[in-house]
Amino acid sequence: MKYKVMLRDNMAPIAKEILEATGQIEVVVDNDKATNDPKALAEIIEDFDALAIRSGTKVTQEVIEKAKKLRIIGRAGIGVDNIDRQAATKQGIVVVNAPGGNTITTAEHTISLMLSLARNIPQGTASLKQGKWDKKILTGVEISGKTLGIVGLGHIGRVVADRAKGLKMKVIAADPFVSNEAAQELGVGLVSLEELLASSDFISLHVPRMKETVNMINADTIGKMKPGVRLINCSRGDVVNLDDLYDALQRGHVAGAALDVFPIEPPTDLPILTHPHVIFTPHLGASTDEAQINVAKMVADEIAAYLIHGMISNAVNFPSVSKEMMDNLKPHLDIAEKMGSILGQLAVKVHDITITYGGTVCEYDTRPLTHAILKGLLSAFTDKPLNYVNAPALAKEKGISVKENITPSGGDFSNLIRIKLENHAEGPDEIWGTVFAKKYGRIVRLGRIYMDAIPEGYMIIIRNHDRPGVIGNVGTLLGRHNVNIGRFQLGRLKDRALCMVNIDTPAPESALEELRALPNIISANQVHL
Repeated sequence: MKYKVMLRDNMAPIAKEILEATGQIEVVVDNDKATNDPKALAEIIEDFDALAIRSGTKVTQEVIEKAKKLRIIGRAGIGVDNIDRQAATKQGIVVVNAPGGNTITTAEHTISLMLSLARNIPQGTASLKQGKWDKKILTGVEISGKTLGIVGLGHIGRVVADRAKGLKMKVIAADPFVSNEAAQELGVGLVSLEELLASSDFISLHVPRMKETVNMINADTIGKMKPGVRLINCSRGDVVNLDDLYDALQRGHVAGAALDVFPIEPPTDLPILTHPHVIFTPHLGASTDEAQINVAKMVADEIAAYLIHGMISNAVNFPSVSKEMMDNLKPHLDIAEKMGSILGQLAVKVHDITITYGGTVCEYDTRPLTHAILKGLLSAFTDKPLNYVNAPALAKEKGISVKENITPSGGDFSNLIRIKLENHAEGPDEIWGTVFAKKYGRIVRLGRIYMDAIPEGYMIIIRNHDRPGVIGNVGTLLGRHNVNIGRFQLGRLKDRALCMVNIDTPAPESALEELRALPNIISANQVHL
């Protein structure tokens, strides 16, 4: 059988070479920017079994609905925001990416920007081209012996730390989801964000785009920085409030900044673009020949393996298991991932976890279930697409110990999955889930309280003192905010109660703040599944 694959967005030629070398794949290279438009792409996608893209092509629901033969979409890079994953999943299309292919490149770019910032290299180049000799005003600073603070000690942050240590810098890092042991292995001091801000001569940002990280560098956090600090951002554009940074530069509190990313790209009409102590690059972090070859090779290998052998790796919407096992595991995978996601969204820092499988679920290979739990748990801590393959590696990287127990008995349930966060005192530390009638996933215990809850969509999880009027107050408050309750599941234990409330639309933060202020409420948190 001959498969047909479309390569787009000027992908490195090695992808075509790998696919054609199988002898079973016909490759069509389409770099026409006109067909980047989803409407145009939808008209030509019908006969293709696979599609490989970079960032230029948008694969929308319209495209996917016309892609009757499409089995796999490969993104040569890590971000898959330009692919409608939900639509692809519904149509049974596997979406894969190429994680780690540009880690070294982005880290090296960070170091390049730091050195250029310290020695005013771009300004010196521009000055000479204008016929000037501004030697005195472009005096720089040494980086040897200086303190580099890395915010976010993930793949890229770790490489930056390694390179900076080679330059004889003192390296500290702030990352609530990395353990002290993991940091110590890297020779990096793990500190709080406030301590990092106050101690660092240079600060490099390597955080995902999340609710907690958007605008994290603002007037308040900049005010806590050491005077004369220099900032480098190769992570996400909207992590830094550019207006607040500009004000700090004008006052001299921040000595300089290097920016590779922006809230809107390309940027226009920003005052900071004209500041003499700021240097810029147009999102070049992953733009090297080596990185583009790496990601093209990875995605070509993934597509070939899936089309020819049915093997799945680095999938962002599908577990890497055989079809036969998937038929049996699918409902358990769904509930396992949701259980992990609930705990991840409720937890505030990294914890070791213990997973116990009981009853008939033990008849299957439970390793994919552990992968699903970790995928759900860790997805709360990153905006990068996780999958069942790389979630365990990320857990190990963050220093999370995962202990698995198998027991023949599920207690009162024919099958049972239990997840416990070790040494967690800030909220519920345990969650139990089961599958009824081989297809209906339920949460049957959260913390110490039993219940029967359907985990889906937006949910508000409320812990409260078991007193009259709580349910009425909650319903009235949500109604006042035009938030409709779909289901209301309640569990009780002595003088405490726990509610898991399914809502049709997300509750605004103002509603959650009012909920927490109601009488007898201990905590109220919103999760999204």
